[in-house]
Amino acid sequence: MKILLLGKNGQVGWELQRSLAPLGEVIALDSKSQELCGDLSNLAGLADTVRRVSPDIIVNAAAHTAVDKAESEIELARTINAQAPAVLAQEAKNLGALLIHYSTDYVFDGSGEQPWKETDATGPLNVYGASKLEGEQLIQQSGCKHLIFRTSWVYGARGGNFAKTMLRLAQERDSLSIINDQIGAPTGADLLADITAHAIRSIEHKPELSGLYHLVAAGETSWHGYAKFVIEFAQQKGISMWVTADEVLPIPSSAYTTPAKRPLNSRLNTTKLQNSFGLHLPHWQAGVSRMLTEILEK
Repeated sequence: MKILLLGKNGQVGWELQRSLAPLGEVIALDSKSQELCGDLSNLAGLADTVRRVSPDIIVNAAAHTAVDKAESEIELARTINAQAPAVLAQEAKNLGALLIHYSTDYVFDGSGEQPWKETDATGPLNVYGASKLEGEQLIQQSGCKHLIFRTSWVYGARGGNFAKTMLRLAQERDSLSIINDQIGAPTGADLLADITAHAIRSIEHKPELSGLYHLVAAGETSWHGYAKFVIEFAQQKGISMWVTADEVLPIPSSAYTTPAKRPLNSRLNTTKLQNSFGLHLPHWQAGVSRMLTEILEK
């Protein structure tokens, strides 16, 4: 089996290099790859790469993920998040290949308190969400075999993430104010990668499993709750900080203005995924604890 992986150096792409390796030959590219084009803003180069590699599976872990920047880079965000997936989908259909693509809770408007189902009406609040939704729709319209995983609050031990930022700020400042009215589930890049590999094995035997799924860790929290968990964990490990977990102050989203509006309700219902692939999703604290242990022991 030949697998073409795009976005190899992102948080999810890095973990996918590990999880996909036992399944077959992995050709992993990023935007700077030389011999083959892994740059999603180069649509012609991307199509040519797929034809040259002729993979059995295409895994697209690349995206324009700078949510605030996307508000002023509308065309670039749309090219990378919508038009590039459409190119990959068309080439996948021509080859009879499976396309795996990652999307986001930002396709929803964040209203209410119920976890969003795959069948719920979408309504993105920002350019990033709109471009990711268009990418989903273009893949579905292509008629290619596909798996689209919507996820949220993704982190990895490699590279920057919210937890690392909180640890740094708690050591630099004497107070922290964190948003408490956006609710979601921190989800590890390693979990996304492992479930992707599991889903590939499953769909080989059951092609009818092709489609759209919500994939996040179990449970829910706010960014404020997430920050408190991180700082408390570090305190228990003997890390010295100016700000303790009890001193992290909750603030509403309205107190922190950003170019892009964020959804308040980022909960995703994962029942379809768990039932279809026979999975049990671990609680978000389990993954965050593992990640913190890894970065604090370095």
